[in-house]
Amino acid sequence: MAPSPIDLLLLRYRKSLNVPSAAEIGAAGDSKAAGGPEPPKAEPPPALETTSVAAVLEPVNTTIAVTEEPLGEKIMHEISDKTHVPVWGIILILIGIGLLLVCICCCCLRKWCKRWRKDKKGGKGGVDLKGLGILGDAYKEKVQPDEEDLQDNMEDNEGEKESEKSEEKLGRLQYKLDYDFNSNNLAVTVIQAEDLPGLDMSGTSDPYVKVYLLPDKKKKHETKVHRKTLNPVFNETFNFKVPFAEITSKTLVFAIFDFDRFSKHDQIGEVKIPLNTVDLAQTIEEWRDLTSVEGEQGQENKLGDICFSLRYVPTAGKLTVVILEAKNLKKMDVGGLSDPYVKIAIMMNGKRIKKKKTSIKKCTLNPYYNESFTFEIPFEQIQKVQLMITVVDYDRIGTSDPIGKVVLGCNASGTELRHWMDMLASPRRPIAQWHSLKDPEEGQDN
Repeated sequence: MAPSPIDLLLLRYRKSLNVPSAAEIGAAGDSKAAGGPEPPKAEPPPALETTSVAAVLEPVNTTIAVTEEPLGEKIMHEISDKTHVPVWGIILILIGIGLLLVCICCCCLRKWCKRWRKDKKGGKGGVDLKGLGILGDAYKEKVQPDEEDLQDNMEDNEGEKESEKSEEKLGRLQYKLDYDFNSNNLAVTVIQAEDLPGLDMSGTSDPYVKVYLLPDKKKKHETKVHRKTLNPVFNETFNFKVPFAEITSKTLVFAIFDFDRFSKHDQIGEVKIPLNTVDLAQTIEEWRDLTSVEGEQGQENKLGDICFSLRYVPTAGKLTVVILEAKNLKKMDVGGLSDPYVKIAIMMNGKRIKKKKTSIKKCTLNPYYNESFTFEIPFEQIQKVQLMITVVDYDRIGTSDPIGKVVLGCNASGTELRHWMDMLASPRRPIAQWHSLKDPEEGQDN
């Protein structure tokens, strides 16, 4: 039988102390019995202490001891064994829960800060009148203000709001009015404007002025567009035939717009002059501050807007009109929508010589067409023709009603004339632009 590790260790220990083994003792006894020389007496070995054996066995015990796991890893392994989820999966789940808690805390903190700022901004000097009921009438009388004081405070707040609105500078306009009693003609001159706000990215504007009379607005005039300026000088005169008996019921309107080729023109402001408040017996020349427009874009855009491109090739004598889209059209049907289509007509000397139309778009106020039409117009006639584009609401049973129109040509004015001249100045190149629809003429064919 092989000796155990403990026996080997004890054997080594005896050898280190020169203690004879059992075999050596037996051999010495045999030699004495045979008469041989007696071996020298060995000093008695020191007593074996249990501590020395334990000290010898200590390395063995330390090598075979099992290292205990940290508590966290032990818990993770137990959870993994019970849920059959790997340890890395449990770690990811815990990280996700931690991130979710952090997000919730951030949202709550942000909401609290926002409410605190709002209370700090709007609650200065405020009193919670609803919470005063639990404190009794005596305290309520001391804290709650009288109705007269509340009314005074409301009037003061309204006055502050009006003053803030007045502080918003929109610029001012200079004009001249001259009424001829013999010919019943009102001559309106748009002289200049100054200190207009910059609505373009460059910090400037492209202003022009529309002039018309309320309430009919049938006849409108427009000035030329002045590029990249906040102080345009117009010096343009427009005439209105109005009998003196009717002129006191009219209101003259100057509406200033910022021209934009690829989007709807933004209205900067307006000046309204009730003609019953001015003395038309003498020439009037004065400055007026521009005021903001009521509603989103005032009354100018109630019919809608249309975008189309023009391209003329002089050598071939071809005019190409591409109807792109329209938006914010007037509601014509009972359901609050329309069935719009667009008519394109070439006019010469007041007569329609050519016409075409787009497809019908059902139940929409923002139709998209992208339809192209080509007309053959020789170069010698392009200066004489007019292009009339009319948006019509289709009606299957009755008569189709026109919503609005745009007339372009050399006899046009304002943005329509500008679009036409840009087309002629850039042959073979399509020029796209937005236009505001105007009131259609009475008796127009549908």
